Amino acid sequence: MGGRLSAGVVGAYVVLTLLILLVVAPRSEGRYAWVPYLLVGFTVLFLARYFSTTYTLNDTHLVAWRILGGRRIPLEDVRAIEYASLRDLVTTGGVFGMGSWGWRGRMHSVTIGEFDSIYTDASAGLLVTAGAYPLYISPRHLQEFARELSRRVRSYTGSLAKDVGAPEG
Repeated sequence: MGGRLSAGVVGAYVVLTLLILLVVAPRSEGRYAWVPYLLVGFTVLFLARYFSTTYTLNDTHLVAWRILGGRRIPLEDVRAIEYASLRDLVTTGGVFGMGSWGWRGRMHSVTIGEFDSIYTDASAGLLVTAGAYPLYISPRHLQEFARELSRRVRSYTGSLAKDVGAPEG
């Protein structure tokens, strides 16, 4: 399943790319004329990472993947599945101050400590607690994904203390 995509985010990448190409590139001269094209390359790479974000459930693992990065979680290691908002988890410093645009996606929350994030939507997602660091994801069909993840995790571990996908809620 892919991540929930935002027209605003895609539009921002497109506008940034056009600004670099139409405003910055024509004014660049000499030794640094290549810099705007390098910036466009980075912008296109980050847009490709945004589009490539996918979440896969198989019999043994939850895999959150994007170009040049991802995380694989054994279902037997999952301890909690909760609805979350990245905006609530990271209440200080804003998104830019917390490394959301960073390559790895490691963030810090005053409530849960450090966690990983592989997401496309900061407003609604799942916080999957497993291993050393919880993982924030934002699958396209959030409730269906939570139910299926919960079903597969319960086949390994039984009921979880926090499980938004369980039949009892």
